[in-house]
Amino acid sequence: MATRDIPNPSSRRRGRKGRRTLLATAGVLAVAGAGVGAWTFLAPGSGVRGLADGDVLDKQRAMQVSAYLDARGDGTEDLRTTLDGAPVPARAEGDRIKLALPRLTEGRHTLVVEGGGGFPFGSSREVVDFTVDTTAPDLSVAVPQVKQTDKEVTLTGKAATDAKVTVDGKEVPVDDGGAFRATVAKGTPAVKVVAVDRAGNTTTRTVSAQGRRPMIRAAHITAIGWGDDTLRKGILDLVRSGKLNAVQLDVKDEDGEVGYNSQVPLARKIGAAKGYYDARKAVAEIHAAGAQVIGRIVAFRDPMLATAAWKSGQREQVVLTSAGQPYGGGNYGALAFTNFADPTVRKYNQDLAVEAARLGFDDVLYDYVRRPDGPLSGMRFPGIGSATPEQSITSFVAETQTAMRPHGKYLGVSVFGIAATRPTEIAQDIPALAKVSDYIAPMVYPSHWGPGEYGVAAPDTSPYAIVHRSLADFARQTKETQSEVVPWLQDFSMGSTYGPSQVADQIRAAAANNMKSFILWNAGARYQGAALQQISAS
Repeated sequence: MATRDIPNPSSRRRGRKGRRTLLATAGVLAVAGAGVGAWTFLAPGSGVRGLADGDVLDKQRAMQVSAYLDARGDGTEDLRTTLDGAPVPARAEGDRIKLALPRLTEGRHTLVVEGGGGFPFGSSREVVDFTVDTTAPDLSVAVPQVKQTDKEVTLTGKAATDAKVTVDGKEVPVDDGGAFRATVAKGTPAVKVVAVDRAGNTTTRTVSAQGRRPMIRAAHITAIGWGDDTLRKGILDLVRSGKLNAVQLDVKDEDGEVGYNSQVPLARKIGAAKGYYDARKAVAEIHAAGAQVIGRIVAFRDPMLATAAWKSGQREQVVLTSAGQPYGGGNYGALAFTNFADPTVRKYNQDLAVEAARLGFDDVLYDYVRRPDGPLSGMRFPGIGSATPEQSITSFVAETQTAMRPHGKYLGVSVFGIAATRPTEIAQDIPALAKVSDYIAPMVYPSHWGPGEYGVAAPDTSPYAIVHRSLADFARQTKETQSEVVPWLQDFSMGSTYGPSQVADQIRAAAANNMKSFILWNAGARYQGAALQQISAS
């Protein structure tokens, strides 16, 4: 490796930072290290070499630093060396004297090397100020506000004031306060912004210039349901008639079954890849009908993975009780919920999301991206560390968004209606999730609300009131983000009979909150077209 280019010491400024530096008339102070990035020893000459006054060292360089003095004798009695005022031991090593520097800590340091009259090169004094900086630079990038008519998108952000910033590899100016801006092509799915400070520490952010999710009006159908000619035709007829423009087709369902012949290794290992439909063929058929395809992935309710993990002794992949047994709270029974904090569980769901994107699904919509119902005190999540369940789940969604960006697809998150007011009850922090997803899909089914919620005495028989009031909370909590709100609406009867008017009331309530998108839920995939207006006329 080439030696760092050091100016002639005789030309260095004297008295830097108020200190007069006396240069040695002979001898060399060189910094050395092992492996890549090691410093090369220089030929004898005046002054300090290798560790320059004002240097900034990153973690790797700071860990490798060792200092030597060239010497042609083995005496060290007249050598006095201090680091930040503390003596530094020295010992002879052949033709060199090694300074036993301690582990360098974060911050500024001062190295002083003095030789008395008995030192082989005569009296000398050298002072070097340097800094150890192992902290990655600050970097924030605002989510761009993309307008449909724009040809370019402006990214703005702020970085550490000593950092160099690049956007997709091109350096951009940074002002005295660290602010920067850059333009990128509209629709760019993944824009890589990198900040590198003087020490070489790096922070990377990936953002999208896609903008908000276009309006979608969709209906749910299961993997098995798609194979039923009658059910499939019913949904496609609504698409062709202009009443729907998207189909939500299950990728992985509540049983943990993957509907198509997935090539994700873990899906195949545990027998989850069922092949109920041909993914590419299904996507092509829906696209040909004029609709987009939303791939629903039931994330952490996964009995197939939980059972396989438990049987193989990988209990950390399962939500546990305080006694170390599978958590069986709620109405799902034991071995229903996998552990959202476990790396294998997280990667499995993220791998399915990326696979769906590659297969042509336009969106991935997570469901059951939460903890189980019940008191948190009765649950254990191995590997969660100091994070809260809400933080762990948010980071999982953020990781998925980063993985999906290069594929140019959208990511949605299904959430409980109560999450807007009780985020810790199932570990869904709406403002946090809105920052790491393209849309939030709250399940605001009237039949699922208790009496008195939002001041509505009987929510099941008041679909407009409960949907309108609950969605207002979601609108407020996502207002400062790029994330849309795409509510799940009820098209099934539970307590009360739901016909076209009840479904239409919910759609009107969403529209009153400026939410034109929605997804209809009916487990049997039979929908009431009479409740739907032509999209072009809405």
